[in-house]
Amino acid sequence: MASIGLAAPASAETEPRPQQHDRWIVDPDGRALVLHGVNMVNKVGSYKPGDTGFGADDAAFLAEHGFTTVRLGLIWKAVEPSPGEYDDAYLASIQETTELLAAEGIWTMLDFHQDLYHERYQGEGAPDWAVQDNGLPAQPQLGFPYNYLGMPALLRAFDNFWRNSPGPGGVGLQDRYAAAWRHVAEYFSSTLGVMGFDLFNEPWPGTLWALCIPPLGCPTFDAKLSKFSQRATDAIRTVDQQTVVYYEPYGLFNGGAKTYVRVNGDNLGFSFHDYCVFDALVAVKLGLETVPCKLFNDMVWKNTESHVKSRSVTPLLTEFGATDDLPTLQDIVDRAAKHRTGWQYWHYCGCNDPTTSGPGDKQALVRDPQQAPTGSDVLTEKLKVLAVPHPTAVSGTPTSYAFDRTSGTFELTYSTAKAAGDGSFAAGSQTTIAVPAIQYPDGYTVTASGATVVSPPNDPELVVEQVAGTEPIKVTVTKN
Repeated sequence: MASIGLAAPASAETEPRPQQHDRWIVDPDGRALVLHGVNMVNKVGSYKPGDTGFGADDAAFLAEHGFTTVRLGLIWKAVEPSPGEYDDAYLASIQETTELLAAEGIWTMLDFHQDLYHERYQGEGAPDWAVQDNGLPAQPQLGFPYNYLGMPALLRAFDNFWRNSPGPGGVGLQDRYAAAWRHVAEYFSSTLGVMGFDLFNEPWPGTLWALCIPPLGCPTFDAKLSKFSQRATDAIRTVDQQTVVYYEPYGLFNGGAKTYVRVNGDNLGFSFHDYCVFDALVAVKLGLETVPCKLFNDMVWKNTESHVKSRSVTPLLTEFGATDDLPTLQDIVDRAAKHRTGWQYWHYCGCNDPTTSGPGDKQALVRDPQQAPTGSDVLTEKLKVLAVPHPTAVSGTPTSYAFDRTSGTFELTYSTAKAAGDGSFAAGSQTTIAVPAIQYPDGYTVTASGATVVSPPNDPELVVEQVAGTEPIKVTVTKN
């Protein structure tokens, strides 16, 4: 265990990290990144993703199919099992998984994950010592996500957290949480492949939730959420100035509510989710007989664009899915491409998740990480929906990209203007594009204007090199 205030075992030199510039995140070479990936969170037992069986073969599987990011869950209860005492053995296990991913060229977002706050409320997240519900019974037990609506003890626990109520030693709960983030940021300062920190998964307003329904949102709660997010960000910035910090809106942003969250500083990202399950909560509150998911999805993306433009932050869709409804998944993947926004699918596996919306196979891409990710262990039809061609690192600024699933044609257009500031990329600069074999089983043909292909034929990573004198650059991939 490491005590609060003691430095974690990190080297003096920090590892170069992606940086945020307006709506883009750029790699250390200044190329705009378009991230497609998955979530991997172990919500039970040791809380270690590696203990589910997730390992090097899974990282290789993801890379093979063009995925370049994983949102890797940390559980506060495992990070800080006793007040001010951190379990660095747990962090070492997270670091090991991060390094396995980095070896395959996959960027990791570290995510402090919670659902329903704590096991007492049929969820996971907070340590036992951080649960303050004023002795209310943990009833009725309706499961996820419905306890958010009707369990007074859970709502009271959130209320006390947002008030920064004093916990053990008289230290505020949020102060402990921010200090834990500081420790984690310092511990991982030299770890390869880290691309961001996600502060708090799906914040819930507590007893205020009934006043926070879409489309108006909740300015009163968002003022509290802003203060919390700033506190955690400022704690991280005392030890890490370069890693992108992603803050989240409250949970019903998923259902179309506006957000008024404000975090000040540089290198910031906006982590948002899009789920029909949250739309269902809205429908229950509004007394609707059906759940108009498309309408709510339209609102989510409109509100995201508005927030990103007003705050000059980079968006990342850090959760969607948890379903085997393939048309719904395709709609979200295609929406993200239209908005030039990266994403992380929920979830890589079922993994005994206590707070998902259905059986494990419903949310899983791979059924059991204990097995090799091949054959029947892979949900192949879902993989075909998710593993689509897309730019991965662009020497310039993407203006549009789209994949026609019927014809198998992919088109990318980009300017050579640097997303990370003034100037343009010079001739010879390279752009990479994921071209998953699952979409092109017989290979592919490339035509390019303003660039030449320098990768081997039919390589799953297409590399084009800029030539002088043509703007914009256009790349088209077609099936053989």
